[in-house]
Amino acid sequence: MKFVQEFRTFINKGNVVDLGIAVVLGGAFQNIVNSIVNDIIMPLITLLIGFDHIEDLEAGSFTYGKFIANCINFLIIAMVLFAIIKLMNKTKTIIKD
Repeated sequence: MKFVQEFRTFINKGNVVDLGIAVVLGGAFQNIVNSIVNDIIMPLITLLIGFDHIEDLEAGSFTYGKFIANCINFLIIAMVLFAIIKLMNKTKTIIKD
């Protein structure tokens, strides 16, 4: 039981939770950055330099729908994490009382 208690104390530290949230949000934000580069910037560059598509020389197109979907996905992940943190903080105050 001592191991479980120590693990629980470790997990309940704010910096561990903050780090976990940062990793998850960082991964979600990476999708936004990749999408803006691949779906918006690269088609612009290929149009400007005259190629249809740099990677496989097919017709370049703006797939901004992917970018919008990635932004919405990021917002959903952020809201879920926010709700989890609020619940954890509420649980901590209930346990302390």
